[in-house]
Amino acid sequence: MIASDGTNGYEISTDPDRLDVELVHRWLSTDAFWALGRTRETVEESVRGSLNFAIYNASGDQAAYARVVTDHATFAWLCDVYVAPAHRGKGLGTWLATAVRDHLASYRLKRVLLSTLDAHGVYAKAGFVPVPNPENFMILSAEG
Repeated sequence: MIASDGTNGYEISTDPDRLDVELVHRWLSTDAFWALGRTRETVEESVRGSLNFAIYNASGDQAAYARVVTDHATFAWLCDVYVAPAHRGKGLGTWLATAVRDHLASYRLKRVLLSTLDAHGVYAKAGFVPVPNPENFMILSAEG
């Protein structure tokens, strides 16, 4: 999948060969509170096991990243959404979440979940809502 924003020269691609995994690792391991210290090996494994989305600027430099873990039939988890600081404030996060939503629509999944500390408004613009009945959800976490 390749899509253009039509105005600022950005494009979204799901081509894993275009990903700058080193850059994604740097972003996540040093600037994303949920992934601080994540190893390069872990990032590489997560990329291999996921449907990846990246936004590139007009020069072809990667400006944002997101990945989806899915069975392509019933469930997906949107995670590791990151927009580089120099590209924030341009609506790229919402565009990325919307592109993920639209791409996953053909799978007719029962649920697409995500977790966010502070970007609820970004995801709401793409149609995400708070989890109904959060008391029904449980987690098995390595964090204890």
